[in-house]
Amino acid sequence: MSYSALILAGGRATRMGGQDKGLLELFGQPLIAHTLSALAAQTPAPARILISANRHLDAYRAFGHPVLPDTLPDYPGPLAGLLAGLAAAPHDTLLMLPCDAVRLPAELATRLLTALDGGIDAASASDPEHWHPTLLALRPGLQGALEAYLAGGGRSIRGWLATLEHRIVPFDQALPNLNTPDALAALAAAGPAGLA
Repeated sequence: MSYSALILAGGRATRMGGQDKGLLELFGQPLIAHTLSALAAQTPAPARILISANRHLDAYRAFGHPVLPDTLPDYPGPLAGLLAGLAAAPHDTLLMLPCDAVRLPAELATRLLTALDGGIDAASASDPEHWHPTLLALRPGLQGALEAYLAGGGRSIRGWLATLEHRIVPFDQALPNLNTPDALAALAAAGPAGLA
Protein backbone atom coordinates (compact mmCIF):
# COMPACT_ATOMS: atom_id res chain seq x y z
CA MET A 1 0.00 0.00 0.00
CA SER A 2 2.34 2.70 -1.30
CA TYR A 3 1.29 6.34 -1.20
CA SER A 4 2.63 9.88 -1.06
CA ALA A 5 1.55 12.33 1.62
CA LEU A 6 0.87 16.03 1.01
CA ILE A 7 0.92 18.37 4.01
CA LEU A 8 -1.05 21.59 3.46
CA ALA A 9 0.84 24.54 4.96
CA GLY A 10 0.17 27.15 2.31
CA GLY A 11 -2.94 28.95 3.51
CA ARG A 12 -3.44 32.43 4.87
CA ALA A 13 -4.53 31.13 8.30
CA THR A 14 -6.85 34.10 8.76
CA ARG A 15 -8.40 32.58 11.90
CA MET A 16 -4.86 32.37 13.32
CA GLY A 17 -4.35 36.08 12.75
CA GLY A 18 -2.52 35.46 9.48
CA GLN A 19 0.38 33.67 11.14
CA ASP A 20 2.09 30.84 9.26
CA LYS A 21 0.24 28.07 11.05
CA GLY A 22 2.64 25.25 10.27
CA LEU A 23 5.45 27.11 12.03
CA LEU A 24 3.52 27.97 15.21
CA GLU A 25 5.02 26.13 18.18
CA LEU A 26 3.46 23.47 20.37
CA PHE A 27 5.58 21.94 23.13
CA GLY A 28 8.70 23.55 21.67
CA GLN A 29 8.23 22.28 18.12
CA PRO A 30 6.42 23.75 15.11
CA LEU A 31 3.07 22.21 14.29
CA ILE A 32 4.40 20.73 11.07
CA ALA A 33 7.04 18.78 13.03
CA HIS A 34 4.25 17.16 15.06
CA THR A 35 2.38 16.42 11.83
CA LEU A 36 5.47 14.76 10.37
CA SER A 37 5.74 12.62 13.51
CA ALA A 38 2.08 11.63 13.20
CA LEU A 39 2.72 10.64 9.58
CA ALA A 40 5.79 8.60 10.50
CA ALA A 41 3.62 6.62 12.95
CA GLN A 42 1.18 5.59 10.22
CA THR A 43 1.12 1.94 9.18
CA PRO A 44 2.30 2.03 6.50
CA ALA A 45 4.26 5.27 6.52
CA PRO A 46 4.23 7.28 3.27
CA ALA A 47 6.75 6.51 0.55
CA ARG A 48 7.40 10.23 0.21
CA ILE A 49 6.19 13.47 1.73
CA LEU A 50 5.44 16.76 -0.03
CA ILE A 51 4.78 20.10 1.67
CA SER A 52 2.48 22.74 0.18
CA ALA A 53 3.69 26.17 1.36
CA ASN A 54 3.71 29.75 0.11
CA ARG A 55 5.65 31.56 2.85
CA HIS A 56 8.89 30.86 4.72
CA LEU A 57 9.85 28.31 2.09
CA ASP A 58 13.36 27.82 3.45
CA ALA A 59 11.98 27.02 6.90
CA TYR A 60 9.80 24.31 5.39
CA ARG A 61 12.60 22.97 3.18
CA ALA A 62 14.69 22.49 6.33
CA PHE A 63 12.43 19.52 7.18
CA GLY A 64 13.98 17.66 4.25
CA HIS A 65 10.98 17.24 1.95
CA PRO A 66 10.06 18.91 -1.36
CA VAL A 67 8.17 22.19 -0.89
CA LEU A 68 5.50 23.09 -3.46
CA PRO A 69 4.22 26.67 -3.74
CA ASP A 70 0.80 27.21 -5.29
CA THR A 71 0.76 27.46 -9.07
CA LEU A 72 -2.39 29.62 -8.89
CA PRO A 73 -2.33 33.27 -7.70
CA ASP A 74 -3.91 34.86 -4.64
CA TYR A 75 -4.12 31.92 -2.20
CA PRO A 76 -7.23 30.30 -3.68
CA GLY A 77 -7.41 27.79 -0.84
CA PRO A 78 -6.45 24.19 -0.09
CA LEU A 79 -7.37 23.00 -3.58
CA ALA A 80 -4.49 25.04 -5.01
CA GLY A 81 -2.09 23.21 -2.72
CA LEU A 82 -3.70 19.92 -3.68
CA LEU A 83 -3.31 20.74 -7.37
CA ALA A 84 0.43 21.30 -6.87
CA GLY A 85 0.63 17.98 -5.03
CA LEU A 86 -1.22 16.09 -7.77
CA ALA A 87 1.07 17.64 -10.40
CA ALA A 88 4.17 16.61 -8.42
CA ALA A 89 2.96 13.04 -7.89
CA PRO A 90 0.59 12.32 -10.81
CA HIS A 91 0.85 8.53 -10.56
CA ASP A 92 0.66 8.22 -6.78
CA THR A 93 -2.21 7.53 -4.46
CA LEU A 94 -2.17 10.68 -2.34
CA LEU A 95 -2.95 11.24 1.32
CA MET A 96 -3.58 14.91 2.02
CA LEU A 97 -3.57 16.36 5.51
CA PRO A 98 -3.36 19.84 7.05
CA CYS A 99 -0.27 21.06 8.91
CA ASP A 100 -2.21 20.99 12.19
CA ALA A 101 -2.79 17.22 11.99
CA VAL A 102 -0.67 16.79 15.10
CA ARG A 103 -2.57 13.78 16.46
CA LEU A 104 -3.79 11.02 14.17
CA PRO A 105 -4.95 7.43 14.59
CA ALA A 106 -2.13 5.12 13.48
CA GLU A 107 -4.56 3.42 11.10
CA LEU A 108 -5.76 6.66 9.42
CA ALA A 109 -3.80 6.10 6.20
CA THR A 110 -4.70 2.43 5.94
CA ARG A 111 -8.41 3.02 6.46
CA LEU A 112 -8.64 5.96 4.05
CA LEU A 113 -6.59 4.21 1.36
CA THR A 114 -8.56 0.98 1.72
CA ALA A 115 -11.77 2.99 1.30
CA LEU A 116 -10.66 3.81 -2.26
CA ASP A 117 -11.22 0.19 -3.31
CA GLY A 118 -14.04 -0.47 -5.73
CA GLY A 119 -13.79 2.60 -7.95
CA ILE A 120 -13.96 5.28 -5.26
CA ASP A 121 -12.12 8.51 -6.18
CA ALA A 122 -11.69 10.01 -2.73
CA ALA A 123 -12.08 9.11 0.94
CA SER A 124 -12.10 11.59 3.80
CA ALA A 125 -12.24 11.28 7.59
CA SER A 126 -14.86 12.26 10.12
CA ASP A 127 -14.87 12.12 13.91
CA PRO A 128 -17.84 12.14 16.30
CA GLU A 129 -18.21 15.93 15.97
CA HIS A 130 -16.79 17.02 12.60
CA TRP A 131 -16.19 16.03 9.01
CA HIS A 132 -12.56 16.70 8.04
CA PRO A 133 -12.45 17.01 4.24
CA THR A 134 -8.75 17.96 4.29
CA LEU A 135 -7.91 14.55 5.81
CA LEU A 136 -8.28 13.00 2.40
CA ALA A 137 -7.06 10.07 0.31
CA LEU A 138 -7.23 10.35 -3.48
CA ARG A 139 -6.71 7.79 -6.20
CA PRO A 140 -4.26 8.70 -9.00
CA GLY A 141 -5.52 10.50 -12.09
CA LEU A 142 -7.64 13.29 -10.61
CA GLN A 143 -5.48 16.26 -11.63
CA GLY A 144 -7.54 17.00 -14.75
CA ALA A 145 -10.82 16.90 -12.82
CA LEU A 146 -9.44 19.35 -10.25
CA GLU A 147 -8.05 21.66 -12.93
CA ALA A 148 -11.47 21.76 -14.60
CA TYR A 149 -13.23 22.49 -11.29
CA LEU A 150 -10.82 25.33 -10.50
CA ALA A 151 -11.02 26.73 -14.05
CA GLY A 152 -14.79 26.89 -13.63
CA GLY A 153 -14.39 29.08 -10.56
CA GLY A 154 -14.77 26.38 -7.94
CA ARG A 155 -12.78 26.88 -4.74
CA SER A 156 -14.51 24.66 -2.16
CA ILE A 157 -12.98 21.32 -1.32
CA ARG A 158 -16.43 20.16 -0.23
CA GLY A 159 -17.84 21.27 -3.57
CA TRP A 160 -15.15 19.43 -5.51
CA LEU A 161 -15.63 16.25 -3.51
CA ALA A 162 -19.33 16.41 -4.34
CA THR A 163 -18.37 15.95 -8.01
CA LEU A 164 -16.43 12.73 -7.28
CA GLU A 165 -17.19 9.23 -6.09
CA HIS A 166 -16.43 10.06 -2.47
CA ARG A 167 -16.67 8.09 0.75
CA ILE A 168 -16.52 9.41 4.35
CA VAL A 169 -14.72 7.14 6.81
CA PRO A 170 -15.76 7.55 10.49
CA PHE A 171 -13.20 7.50 13.31
CA ASP A 172 -14.06 7.18 16.99
CA GLN A 173 -11.40 9.58 18.30
CA ALA A 174 -11.44 13.35 17.92
CA LEU A 175 -9.24 14.54 15.07
CA PRO A 176 -7.25 17.78 15.32
CA ASN A 177 -8.75 21.06 14.21
CA LEU A 178 -6.36 23.80 15.36
CA ASN A 179 -7.77 26.69 13.38
CA THR A 180 -7.79 29.33 16.14
CA PRO A 181 -5.40 30.54 18.84
CA ASP A 182 -7.88 29.27 21.45
CA ALA A 183 -7.81 25.73 19.99
CA LEU A 184 -4.02 25.71 20.00
CA ALA A 185 -3.93 27.08 23.56
CA ALA A 186 -6.37 24.42 24.75
CA LEU A 187 -4.21 21.63 23.33
CA ALA A 188 -1.10 23.18 24.85
CA ALA A 189 -2.86 23.37 28.23
CA ALA A 190 -3.67 19.66 28.02
CA GLY A 191 0.05 18.89 27.91
CA PRO A 192 1.93 16.44 25.67
CA ALA A 193 -0.43 13.66 26.76
CA GLY A 194 -3.03 15.39 24.60
CA LEU A 195 -1.14 14.20 21.53
CA ALA A 196 -1.42 10.54 22.50
